[in-house]
Amino acid sequence: MNMKKFAFLFLSLLLSCTMQAQTANQVLDRCASVIGHKSGASASFRISSEKYGSTNGTIAIKGNKFRATTPQVIVWYNGKTQWSYMKKTREVSISNPTEAQQMSMNPYTFIHIYKTGYQASLKKSGADYIVHLIAVNQKRTVQELYLDINRNSYIPRQVRMRQGKTWSTITVNNFRSKNIPNSLFSFNSKDYPQAEVIDLR
Repeated sequence: MNMKKFAFLFLSLLLSCTMQAQTANQVLDRCASVIGHKSGASASFRISSEKYGSTNGTIAIKGNKFRATTPQVIVWYNGKTQWSYMKKTREVSISNPTEAQQMSMNPYTFIHIYKTGYQASLKKSGADYIVHLIAVNQKRTVQELYLDINRNSYIPRQVRMRQGKTWSTITVNNFRSKNIPNSLFSFNSKDYPQAEVIDLR
């Protein structure tokens, strides 16, 4: 193969990869604009993991804030601080969560992280886009993600994420845009007067 053909092939491959990444980011941008509604949104979800088991729950989101409720726990996150109330023990833990800890309860965390150090690729599968994200820095807490996003509504149907060798799958449905007050995303001690507070910050 002469140098001209090699250069053409290399440039074509590079352009193809660049266009693919741009298309994946465009899908994610559209998805983020849909689910990141400024007034808020709600959905139900099921999360399963070989390491941690499975549970069902509901979630309310607004920007980078969320409140998730499962049979075992209620989690509030106001964009900085997270409160986790264990129903069985009546303990509430206060923390500043990692990216992975946020995503374990909020399947929409990806709308804030995909632009910061991830390589994106895209393919179509039936009615969905499948976006594959790989962390540039493999020391990142979430190293890999697969996002199944509906091609018509741009609402994510499923999020699969890898931490180390452990994969977790979050299936989402019943997504609705709605007005949610900011007060919903912070723990109110008056509502849980018997709760024991454990500050882990």
